[in-house]
This record gives sequence, C-alpha cells and structure tokens, in this order.
Amino acid sequence: MAIGGTLYLVYCGVAVSVLLAFNSEVLDSYMDEPFHVPQALAYCRGEWSTWDPKLTTPPGLYILSVLLHRIFGYPCSLWTLRATVTFTLTVLPLLLTQLLAFHQRRPSFLCPTVEAVVFSTFPLAWFYGFLYYTDVPSLVSVLATVLFATRGQHGLAAVLGVISCFFRQTNIIWVLYAFCASHLPCLHLNCGKEPIYDPPALTARPGKQHYSQLFSMNKALREVVGDLVRSIFSLLNKVSEILPPFVPYMLVLAGFSGFVFWNGGVVLGDKANHVPVMHVPQLYYFIAFATILGWPAVALAQDGPKRLLLAVIARMFGSTRRVIVTTFLAAMMAISVNLFTIHHPFLLSDNRHYTFYVWRRVFMRHPIMPYLFIPGYQACAWAWWLRVARNRSLLQTLVLPLAIVPTLLPTPLLEPRYFLIPYILMRAQMANVGRSALVVEGLWYAAVNVVTTYVFLYQERPGVGRFMW
Repeated sequence: MAIGGTLYLVYCGVAVSVLLAFNSEVLDSYMDEPFHVPQALAYCRGEWSTWDPKLTTPPGLYILSVLLHRIFGYPCSLWTLRATVTFTLTVLPLLLTQLLAFHQRRPSFLCPTVEAVVFSTFPLAWFYGFLYYTDVPSLVSVLATVLFATRGQHGLAAVLGVISCFFRQTNIIWVLYAFCASHLPCLHLNCGKEPIYDPPALTARPGKQHYSQLFSMNKALREVVGDLVRSIFSLLNKVSEILPPFVPYMLVLAGFSGFVFWNGGVVLGDKANHVPVMHVPQLYYFIAFATILGWPAVALAQDGPKRLLLAVIARMFGSTRRVIVTTFLAAMMAISVNLFTIHHPFLLSDNRHYTFYVWRRVFMRHPIMPYLFIPGYQACAWAWWLRVARNRSLLQTLVLPLAIVPTLLPTPLLEPRYFLIPYILMRAQMANVGRSALVVEGLWYAAVNVVTTYVFLYQERPGVGRFMW
C-alpha cells in the first residue's frame, strides 16, 4: 500500500477516536446542535412535516442522516448523528485527491495522496467533522459537484449541485463556479477550436491599444485591466460554445430562483438575525484568516519565503504606478472599513467563540486598529495571488475570487465556518507545494487541531461553556 493509503487509514482511525472522545465528553447537544438534532430525530421517526422555523438551512443534513439510518439500521441518536458528519469527513481525502490532481494537471488515483490527507486535516473541517453541523457535508457535496464538472459530466454535476444546495443555500454560487472552473481550461487550451485570449495570470499586461481606448481612464488603470478586458471580449465570442454544456446548470439556477421567490429570500428561518448586508471587511477577514492558517503552504512553497516577500513588495511598491495603485486601494479599503464594519450582536455577546475575543481584544482595542491591518490584507492577498496564479491563466485565477465575493460579502457575522469552502478551493489550486512545506503544513494543522480539540473537550468553564471556533 502506498504511503498515502497508509496515512489515510491512520486519518480514519484518528477521526473515529476523536469522535468517540466528543461523544464521551459532550453528552448533550451543544451550540447549534440543539436546533439540528431534534429536526433530524423527527425525520428519523418519519415526521416529515415537522420543521423548526428557527433553522436557517435546508434539510440536506437530516435527509442524509435518515438515509444512512435506513441503510445501516442503526438507531438515531446524538452519537450516530455526529457519526454521519464524521463519515463525510472520511470521504474528504478521496475527493481532495481528485481535485488536486485536476489543478496540478496530473493523473488521478483512487488511493488518497499524502497531500490530500494532510489537506483534509484543515482545522475547521476537522473540528466540525465531529459535531452535528452542516459544514463538512456541505463542503463534500460542493467538491463532488466541482469534480464531476471537471470531468465533463455536467448533468451529474448539476444534480450534485442541487444536493449541495440542500445543505446550504449559498452553495448555488459554487455550482456556477464548478461550471466555470471546469470549462475555462477547455476554452483556454483550444479543445479543437480557436482558443480564447487568456494570458498567464502572473504576466498579464496591457492589451492592445484599441481595447484600452474603449475606456476613458488613466494609464495606471489601463495597465491593470488591459489583458482582462481582452480576455472578457474573447470569452464573449465563445457564448455559442459555452451555452450547451451550461444548460443543466441553467435548470439548477431556475429551480433556485423559484425557491427564492417562494421563500421570500435565501434564508429559510430566523431571517431577522440573518439579513444580507454589504459586509466588505468580511473579504479582508477571510484573506487574513486564510494566511494565518495556511501560511506553511503560502510561505514555504516553491521559491521559499524570501522570494515571496520580495515579490509581494515588488507588486505593492515596485514602481511609481504600483505605489499609486497600492495607496489608492488602501484608501478605498479604509473607506470600506469605516462604512461597512459590522458589530454583530452574536459576535459581541457569545463568549464561547474565539472570534469574540479576537474582536474585543484586537479590533475593539482602539478605533484605529481595524485600519492598521489594511497593508497586511493587501500583502496577504498578493501572496495568495502569486502562489495560486502560478502556471494558471488570468481567467482561471480570477474565477474563484469572483465566486468568493458574493458568498462572503452579504454575510453580516464574522464566522470562520463561512471561510471553509473558499479556503479549501483556494488552497487546492496551489501546485508544487513541496515536501517540506507539506510536512510543516501537516504539523501546523495537527498542532491547531490538538489545541482546539483539547480546549473544547477538557477546558469547559462553569457558567460559560466550551470554547470553539
């Protein structure tokens, strides 16, 4: 057996052991589980008309639990319901193996790779793989949708996309991403017809002059959008080729639109606390979060941290034009921080989450604090761009950020779980991470998982509760 397969067996064994620890220490439903567990138990009893109006997500998790209950014949209980989520956690390395193979342009194997197993221990996925939450099943359904789309099986991908929306409504964005991510390489590499204009992302430069003249803008801005404008015009010329494989996804969109019309919005219940807003800083929190947890893959991959740092500095301050653009972006970000920062009531009141302490002890320490992080946000974004965009075209690199924006922008609450799918998809696009970076990444994830799991299970505070992400 290959080392990846052996590591996968260890991964599954540790996951089962951690699940047993969760079930032995946390005997009652915790945090959001008191909403999910009774609903699942009602479905297990066949009470399909029962629905808790406080639930904000569709019943995909509960239906999955009932299916496994009927197949394997075990009773429905808090323990077995949590095992449903842990089961999806063990599927994660299998899917990530295929996704990494697609992005790294190499043959895929059924046996999980070392990188996929390490990647599957990402702290958010690992932690919520032992509680009855929708996050890991939602992630797995999205990855399955993307994988079948990359193989050209768009009908099946659309069906899986519908299933993914039964776990979380915002997964409709990832259904569209699945089509774009799978079809752009074909358009870029010809596929028997004239390829689109889609230059390498890291060397994208101003387009031909007649494209730049379509816009009345200064030279600095033209140099930023030149190749992008040409790529978009080239893509528009391929509409007749894009539409046929997009038909299954159009049906999914039509069905989702009908749901939104019938429901009066995207959120199912408790709409008062989940009103969509313009939360621009959420994008900044995500890139900072992704860098803090994903620093080994970003800093240690390929050319190493020194060259990455120099490249980031060059992108931000390498010329007068870049200094102007960096300054302009910093000013716009400062305005967005001032206008769109949200002090959500849940964030301010629930001291069982790490974000409560980060917000109060860092961001609220002084009014200037949120603005001091702006250069760091820019540097983190450039670092990820330089890593992800390597050996990728401009449109292929931009499609993920374009999907992340509508996913995170309307969410009013700073909640790390919202970052799970965007992070996994972004990290999966990194090629040639390297053995040393992978080892450090695995050790880093393991250290975070050990600490957060230990604190949650064995450091419960009387009158407060257990601490979690």
